[in-house]
Amino acid sequence: MEIVILVLHVVAALGICGLVLLQHGKGADVGAAFGSGSAGSVFGSAGSANFLSRATAILALVFFLTSLGLTYFSSRKSDTRGVMADHPATTQSVPGQIPGQTPGQAAPVPTPAAPAAPAAPVEGGRAQDVPK
Repeated sequence: MEIVILVLHVVAALGICGLVLLQHGKGADVGAAFGSGSAGSVFGSAGSANFLSRATAILALVFFLTSLGLTYFSSRKSDTRGVMADHPATTQSVPGQIPGQTPGQAAPVPTPAAPAAPAAPVEGGRAQDVPK
């Protein structure tokens, strides 16, 4: 049922977009006063605006009702814990405990790496020309 409502929701949204793009704006009436008229209209001068505006209102009602339906179905889901509910890091009993570590075991302390030995100077190389 949720899939059917979702498909109706998307079809209604696309239909609203299409019908709004087909309608003439309020500024189109000014052009008709100077002779451009509405001879290219399929439904006549009054019929197209009436039909398109009613169809847009019906699709807006369908869009609104499907939005409410989708909200109802999403609120009735049984698992409300979220996406990260089964992640091991969220099931820790002790703060700062590493996943997989036993509670009494101490955390491993990283040891710093020994610094690398400097390269031996090469006789006659550019390294000896650097002032100290």
